Amino acid sequence: MTREKIKENLKSMSLGDHLEELRIRMMLAIGGLLLGLVACLFFGKYLILLLRAPYDNALSNPEIPLQLQTIQPAEGFLTYIKICMVFGLLLTSPWVFWQVWTFVSAGLYRHEKKFVKIVAPISAGLFVTGAMFFILIVAPLAMGFFIKFNAKLGLQSNWTFQYYINMVLMLTLVFAMAFQMPIAIVFAEKMGLVSIDKLVAGRRYVAVVLVILAAVATPPDVISQISLFIPMYILYEGSIIACRFMRKKKAHPTE
Repeated sequence: MTREKIKENLKSMSLGDHLEELRIRMMLAIGGLLLGLVACLFFGKYLILLLRAPYDNALSNPEIPLQLQTIQPAEGFLTYIKICMVFGLLLTSPWVFWQVWTFVSAGLYRHEKKFVKIVAPISAGLFVTGAMFFILIVAPLAMGFFIKFNAKLGLQSNWTFQYYINMVLMLTLVFAMAFQMPIAIVFAEKMGLVSIDKLVAGRRYVAVVLVILAAVATPPDVISQISLFIPMYILYEGSIIACRFMRKKKAHPTE
């Protein structure tokens, strides 16, 4: 072991150093998020059209003038700000995730920090992919299910703007965070917290857990639950493939 490696192994950050590093990274992440919020304020109208598209497209009878309603004076404004905050996070997610993983890397060795440089942009990409997967694919199916079910009961789907947007934004973040699962698995395997053999052997149990998580995290409709379970399980299998590839590459670096 080289002298530099010995110094690296002996070096450790105190609790005060960790807290200071956390403060700096949080300030940088929040600063980037605020810039994203300001940018999205100029395009809020188009973001609202994007979010309400599943509702508009799912109406069974376009001749009926159903519209999202507000029942409180500040409801539209506060919901507008909330929409811009979430999309500001999506816009600045590469910066925000870089700050998060940079803080994590502060407690890692030099050879482990190389992994963080790769995983940070992938983590942000998966976050945005999960969010857009819900907005563009799952949301139209789910809203169509709810509106058609209400119509069979003789009910009109005159939902409030705040309640509808809150549900869509919440599920957008749920899908975005769910798509972080491969990062957690690969990172845990990389750190030696779990082995590939255990990941393979635990497939059936993971499937059950994912079904339960999908049922808890989504509205009580089969479409949303299946739409969350399927990509999560595919990502789990993809994580195993990624772990095997990284192990093979480490064992045969010249190939």
